[in-house]
Amino acid sequence: MIIKKLAFAVLLGALGTTAQAAEEFQVEDIEVKGLQRVALGAALTHIPFNVGDNLNPFRISQSIKSLYKSGHFNDIRVYRDGNRIIYRVRERETISDITFDGNSDLKDEQLTESLDGSNIRVGETLDRTVISGIETGLEDFYHSVGKYNADVTASITHLPRNRVNLEFKFIEGDAAAIKQINLIGNEVFSDTEVLERTELTFDSPWWNFMAQDRYQKQTLQGDMETINSYYLDRGYLRFNVDSTQVSMTPDKESVYIALNVSEGETYTISDVDFIGDLAGFEKTIRSINPLQAGNLYNGAEVTYTEEVISKFLGRFGYAYPKVTTIPDINDEDNTVKLSISIDPGKRIYVNKVNFAGNHVTADKVLRRELRQMEGAWLSNSLVEHSKSRLSRLPYMETVEFETNQIAGEDDLVNVDFAVKEQASGSFTAGIGYGDSTSLSLNAGIQQNNFLGTGNRVGFNINTNRYSKSASLSYTDPYFTVDAISLGGQIFYQAFDAGQANLVEYNNRTYGIGLNWGFPINEYVRVGFGVGFKNNEITSLETYEQIQTFYDLHSDPSDPDAALAFKNYDVNANISRSTLNRGTFPTAGSSQLLSFKVTTPSSSDVQYFKLNFDSKFYFPLTRNQRWTVLTRLQLGYGNGYGDVRGNDQLLPFWENFRAGGSDTLRGFENNTVGPRAIYRYPTAVSGTPSSIGGTACCLGPDHDFIYATPRSVGGNAIALGGIELIVPTPFLDESYSNSVRTSFFVDVGNVWDTEFDIADYQDLAAVELEKLGDYSDPSHYRASGGLSIQWLSPMGPMVFNFAKTIKQEEDDDTAFFSFNIGKTF
Repeated sequence: MIIKKLAFAVLLGALGTTAQAAEEFQVEDIEVKGLQRVALGAALTHIPFNVGDNLNPFRISQSIKSLYKSGHFNDIRVYRDGNRIIYRVRERETISDITFDGNSDLKDEQLTESLDGSNIRVGETLDRTVISGIETGLEDFYHSVGKYNADVTASITHLPRNRVNLEFKFIEGDAAAIKQINLIGNEVFSDTEVLERTELTFDSPWWNFMAQDRYQKQTLQGDMETINSYYLDRGYLRFNVDSTQVSMTPDKESVYIALNVSEGETYTISDVDFIGDLAGFEKTIRSINPLQAGNLYNGAEVTYTEEVISKFLGRFGYAYPKVTTIPDINDEDNTVKLSISIDPGKRIYVNKVNFAGNHVTADKVLRRELRQMEGAWLSNSLVEHSKSRLSRLPYMETVEFETNQIAGEDDLVNVDFAVKEQASGSFTAGIGYGDSTSLSLNAGIQQNNFLGTGNRVGFNINTNRYSKSASLSYTDPYFTVDAISLGGQIFYQAFDAGQANLVEYNNRTYGIGLNWGFPINEYVRVGFGVGFKNNEITSLETYEQIQTFYDLHSDPSDPDAALAFKNYDVNANISRSTLNRGTFPTAGSSQLLSFKVTTPSSSDVQYFKLNFDSKFYFPLTRNQRWTVLTRLQLGYGNGYGDVRGNDQLLPFWENFRAGGSDTLRGFENNTVGPRAIYRYPTAVSGTPSSIGGTACCLGPDHDFIYATPRSVGGNAIALGGIELIVPTPFLDESYSNSVRTSFFVDVGNVWDTEFDIADYQDLAAVELEKLGDYSDPSHYRASGGLSIQWLSPMGPMVFNFAKTIKQEEDDDTAFFSFNIGKTF
């Protein structure tokens, strides 16, 4: 039987060979017709035979497949003319242009990048088989964000020379609204308790414009994880979302969501153990472990423990540790034993620290801020701290870093910092318009990164309608390698108080100062300084509050002479900063406490001033684009010692002032605070006086009082405020480090602790009503509004729109102000 089968197979093989040989022929010529863009040589390379070869139908079919595979042709037909083979082809069209119409959720750049990944780009041939897949993929994206009525259609327009325009038309529609979200199976926690923590909502009030009441598949997945974490954090270790149903209405405009859950029972930790390699830190790791036997299981606490241990090991060069918690669940007594497995991995060392993007700043200026050293083991805390210090430099916009492993080395990495510099010099100018001051201008120059050295140099010549000043300042923040700073300044100013909304006087000042700074730790510095200042006061209109001061220091024989004062002062300050950036910070805080006092023996006026300034930034979102800023400024000054039995007072030109963009927005510059009081006796003519003449005065109860609308400032100040920093509308996120928008409320007051309203009790009631108690700090002002800050090529620009909330009589308000050169 076997012999018969073999004989039959041999016979079939022989017949097949005979038939194939009958169909074969020798190719005498190969011709390709229909070519336009593709060269003949390029087409022949995809035909797997040459002239002179023997052909059969199988080899011809293989050549057709090879030509299709080249991607150049839409249609291929083969003809035989004797021993000649003729290919008639139709080439694929070349894409001349790609356009998009109707897309808003997806940007043109995103679509172009996606098409590029599918080889759909201008200049390439059009593969029609790919187009339908792209249409389906884009529609799937819209479905994933709840837009079930979306439609994407690719339109092809034929052009001469076998070219086409490809246009994608989008009908996006609206995302389906969530009509209801139901939890099924929950008994311990109500629907409200659970769903108030999810992003997806339904039946939201009209005023909650931030509510996410449109269905998105990815958001639902995130909400399911949130619900799962909510139960795990409360000990429900067996909690599970068994199934999810999303039902759509026939019009595809609304959905109903149902989540079937199993809550289970709460579980208590029976024991916590550590396994693996603790790298010699067992005692410390056990001490920082917050998980304790007897406590209710808490998923967030377990995750936190893993992160704490990983960060701790990362401080000592174990950059890639694996910390995993293995639960051993006992369902009989509802307990769980936690075994924390630790694999520290190899200790990683830093080969080099590299910088890129610092086109102006010298490399050594950046390196002196580093806390991660080359050759030392890689410490995640030191690298992050280095990034923070670099970010706080006022001439850095952004700082990022990567740790890149060196090829062939499993324990060496390079730390590569990428920095983006911002303009460190600025032309400072300002323009403002107020109810009473009209237009004001000023100008100056400041450089915070002089020649890329990180040193600060300022040469300012400012002039406006009330002040003319010139100053030269220089500060080297690294005068020594251990960050001791040295700085100094020389200045001159001619100040016209009357033009600055103050009571009339002119003050010509010049002086010099030196200062030093010393680091206490990474966040705290102390500073000391000495200075000399010469003041010359002219055109002074004396008023009640400074009459005593004027009498002590004026020349009775020449009351019109200028008042000249030479004062030497010493000052000290302590500052602390944990801000994440030097410009436009979004997290952290800063505090500054400063004290200045004139020397008792060599100064003409003995006084002191104390200032405190604090700012706290509280990010509301993970990306820190929504942040709350709180501000507080306190100040107090006074004289010490006495002159001819009279107590020294704070010189009036050293008074605190408020109002304007730097203090109380919505109020005109320097207008908030005590008013100047002028007291005039009432004269009666015709009655002889003891010194001659015919006029004398009635008693104090007939004195006439005039309180100016202009402020004289005070020796105490308290300012506060809160701002909500928000993403700038209609502006790309890439500009968030150069443009800032915030809504603010400012509150504050200036008062005079030396003022005593009792000194005027002898006045007539009608005159006494003209006075306010300028020693009362409760007469505060408040305003609110919108602020926009822009780091422009000319320097920082600030636009303020403010409306007063609480004001006193005669306060000057300013709805709009615009400044260039504000310090942030």
